Amino acid sequence: MVQIKRIQEEGADIIVPIGEIDASSSIELDLTIAKSVGEGYTKILVDCSALEYISSAGLGVFMSYIEEFSDKNIKMVLFGMSERVVNTFEILGLSELLVIVENKEEAKKRLV
Repeated sequence: MVQIKRIQEEGADIIVPIGEIDASSSIELDLTIAKSVGEGYTKILVDCSALEYISSAGLGVFMSYIEEFSDKNIKMVLFGMSERVVNTFEILGLSELLVIVENKEEAKKRLV
């Protein structure tokens, strides 16, 4: 189960998933990202510091936005991942397709 918070800060929308993203809760992640885009945000940070687990369905949500974000010049940066979560992204090669950094400070620099 996941709880997702959104915080607006310095023109960026920060999405904070808390808990586990699996097949059923990945829908909530998708809706949250879609809402952020729908509200016109072009800078999206995903704070993964409270994300305990992400399934392939959750990873698929991020993948589904790559082309759209490129077309609309939307920048998304993920940060604060545990080693376990980072490994999941790396195993599937998503660390090559998404911007993943260690902390919020670094993430904000990538939005410029």
